[in-house]
Amino acid sequence: MRKPRSYSDDDSHDEPLINLTPLIDVVFVVLITFMLIAPVLDLDHVELAASGPSSQKEASPANQSPLSIHVKADNSIWFQGQALSIGQLEERLRIEKKRHPHQTPQVIQDYRAQFGTYQAVKNTLEICGFDQMDVVLKPK
Repeated sequence: MRKPRSYSDDDSHDEPLINLTPLIDVVFVVLITFMLIAPVLDLDHVELAASGPSSQKEASPANQSPLSIHVKADNSIWFQGQALSIGQLEERLRIEKKRHPHQTPQVIQDYRAQFGTYQAVKNTLEICGFDQMDVVLKPK
């Protein structure tokens, strides 16, 4: 007759082993993919003005450009102190492009204005031949 087998504490706590090799392989593949793709990505950079009392004079470039377009909170578009529609803005920008061919226009956007108004102004600038623009966001 056989003796009944006695179980020790070690036998009752054995858990099945988990094979982590596939997980580690996937993590390494993803890491290598990011390392290869990251240098290829073309990211836009936005340089922010330094905060502090010394930068307050430099932080308000609204009057430096003769081509400043203000987009107000009510989505009205102002160019040189006059409220204009998109069509009128296009006519004025074509004239200004001839006067100042190398000038970069500034779009001063209120944060409460709709994005569609910004996009319409941007498209108008592109139609008029401007290849760059400065975007100035009014703080809250």
